[in-house]
Amino acid sequence: MNPQNRSDKPTFFIVAGEASGDLHGAKLISAIKNKSPQSRFVGHGGDKMTEAGLERIIHIDRLAIVGFSEVIKHLPFMFKVMNDSLVKIQELSPDRIILIDYPGFNLRLAKNCQSLKIPITYFILPQLWAWKEKRINTFRNYIDQSLSIFPFEQDWFESRGVYANYIGHPFSEIEPPKTTKEHFYSKHKLQESDTTLVLLPGSRQQEIDRHWPICWKTVERLRQQKPDLKVIIGKAGGVEIPNNLDGATIEDKEVRAAMAFGTAALTASGTATLECAALDIPEVVFYKLSRISALIANKLNKSPFAAMVNLIAGREVVREFLQNDATEKNLSAALHPLLETSKERNAVLSGYEEVRRSLGVPGVYDRAAETILKRTNHG
Repeated sequence: MNPQNRSDKPTFFIVAGEASGDLHGAKLISAIKNKSPQSRFVGHGGDKMTEAGLERIIHIDRLAIVGFSEVIKHLPFMFKVMNDSLVKIQELSPDRIILIDYPGFNLRLAKNCQSLKIPITYFILPQLWAWKEKRINTFRNYIDQSLSIFPFEQDWFESRGVYANYIGHPFSEIEPPKTTKEHFYSKHKLQESDTTLVLLPGSRQQEIDRHWPICWKTVERLRQQKPDLKVIIGKAGGVEIPNNLDGATIEDKEVRAAMAFGTAALTASGTATLECAALDIPEVVFYKLSRISALIANKLNKSPFAAMVNLIAGREVVREFLQNDATEKNLSAALHPLLETSKERNAVLSGYEEVRRSLGVPGVYDRAAETILKRTNHG
């Protein structure tokens, strides 16, 4: 309990720094408001969190920075965001701070808030089991409540002295597309017999800029074997896709419809890889960092896989190609059998079933909201 805050309604300072965090944050805000309608939320997020009731300070479009060298370039801005956040937290004196993923900023914010004696919840825990394990000390010292979404994650944190409440994964209750298959096909001029590749190049402009050339070279190579291949690009909000689309179409309203109704996907490593598994579209995963960032990542990363699907399964369910291995030759060769009936396609779909069983039962956001409110003033 924060004795400074005597308002009749619980107040939360909440931070998400990228598109996936914005989605989770919006669902969490709605779940908390369902249980505590007077709750107030102030902090950093995107359009979805704002629609859910966030009094937004900084939009995620300005916070989504990828890679080590890229972060260094933006340090002056991030220092200002940190300082402004601390000033706002002191002024607001919230009952609780809620941090969603985005560890580079959020863990520093938690540390800087120590003197304020405000309890802190971390939802969507950073992947310390993959790299930067020493950050576990920050959890021990500054995080009041840790909410885990992966079963293996709970064991990892608790074996290092941090209690992590496993609440299940949000994709155990993933919403189906709002549009019908017929409407989606009509919109993109598709036939039932068409073979459709969905490109998911990333949710940040830096990712698009780095990934687009390899994505399109992969399409061109596949079209040498499949001239009638249809291509749909899943576009995140706040990013620009190059104009040389050569017959491809963009889906920016219902990207999940593209995942649900497409034949196969080429997916940049991230939340979308697990989203594809939840919606049952076979995929090949890839990712490219800048050369400097890749060198640093190779030294720090302890995880055997990049794709969350593979991490959950503990084996390679989907093929993944990183850095120099992410070539049009490798990607097209791995995608080709997924675009038709094949043993490779069947193996991915079978692996997805295993992964989905590991995600827990629906009700994740409600469980998170209840757990947070139990430990919060007014909850």
